[in-house]
Amino acid sequence: MKINRFVGILLILLTITIFMPYQGWSQPLFHFSGGAQPKPGTHPPVIKNSFAVDRGQYGYIWKIYIEAEDPDGDMQTIVCTVDQPGYGHYPSDWIYLKPQYRKNFKGYIQWNTFSQKASYLREWTQITLNVSVIDKAGNESNSVVFPFTFEGGVKGQYQYKPPAPFDQGDLPRLGYVHIDLFEPAQMAGGDSLN
Repeated sequence: MKINRFVGILLILLTITIFMPYQGWSQPLFHFSGGAQPKPGTHPPVIKNSFAVDRGQYGYIWKIYIEAEDPDGDMQTIVCTVDQPGYGHYPSDWIYLKPQYRKNFKGYIQWNTFSQKASYLREWTQITLNVSVIDKAGNESNSVVFPFTFEGGVKGQYQYKPPAPFDQGDLPRLGYVHIDLFEPAQMAGGDSLN
């Protein structure tokens, strides 16, 4: 009886280990390939315009501006993925859209880049944020890519003016990016900046 219970617990742990997404590992089960053929009778969303600054200090509050539309009016989520040299691909983050943004939206997503898992990131650390929109039918929009470099001493990093069409006053925040970055040196047991 105890052996059967032990084997059962081992099988559960093995199943969790196999199917649980890990930081830094790609997640093919949750990856959508933009540009795929839309489902019959549907149209994919389209990101029409985008803008984001490309550098700031670690902990920078990064605003990524996006304008998108969907002829079917069924946009559901904004999908964000991040790649970091020396670390790899982070798990995707999903921002669910409010009903008023299902047909079209113009606004920004916000990423507070200070991480709970890294007390610092090395100067000149580079990341690449990839953003797309998924509709209820599973159609994915075109992807937009935003490179970003963490640099200390960036002057006036919050005094920029976004270009048109994002320069028209108060734009809504569509949601937050919840991705915690890692410093590869800290993961390897290194605790200094050398």
